[in-house]
Amino acid sequence: MAVDVTDQTFQEEVLTRSATVPVVVDLWAPWCGPCKTLGPILEKVVGETDGRVALVKVNVDENPRIAQTFGVQSIPAVFAISNGQVVDQFIGALPEAQVSAFVQSLAPPPSEADTLVAQGDEASVRKALELSPGHVGATEALARILIDQGDGAGALAALQRIPESDAARSLAAEARLLLAGVDVSGAGTDGIESKLDELLDRVRDDDAARQEFVDLLETMGAADPRTTEYRRALAARLF
Repeated sequence: MAVDVTDQTFQEEVLTRSATVPVVVDLWAPWCGPCKTLGPILEKVVGETDGRVALVKVNVDENPRIAQTFGVQSIPAVFAISNGQVVDQFIGALPEAQVSAFVQSLAPPPSEADTLVAQGDEASVRKALELSPGHVGATEALARILIDQGDGAGALAALQRIPESDAARSLAAEARLLLAGVDVSGAGTDGIESKLDELLDRVRDDDAARQEFVDLLETMGAADPRTTEYRRALAARLF
């Protein structure tokens, strides 16, 4: 599914994200007829990559800075970003076959390690890491398995070998909570909020309490509205 990107979120949603997955940027506007033709094609083709390529959409009327950055003079305009750099582009509403070729060039077929990770069991994940020691998906999968087995230290050691990401941060937070004796796997809403409220009274002067508080928020995720509320509460206590 495409993510709507603004001038304010471009850095995180496109440039930062492109360090881990190629990002296709679709620059469009509501009044643009060809954009309405191309948009569904892009969503279909990118969706067929099963997450190996990401798609974002930019309304150029509302986000002129992004359009200026790309030097866009006509739309639809599509750019492929990898590691923060433009690696391919096209202008206009191309037929689906050409759009598919454009996207597939950014998403090589799954490797043997990818296939092993998809199987999900520990033996397959460890075999994937033998084939590709820096494989992000395999490392995150192994960390998940180790956490479920109660091995927080092992999970943290594994995660140190890959770049930081939202998924890796969440797993690391859960691993640290496990080591601290905090089990979030079965904690309900009331349980987590009670724990956060209790920790909030100690975050200013207790480093361990502060880390536990932050880790709980990390496992809740940015989409949880409570995360923003408790982050504000934390900032009020600290500053």
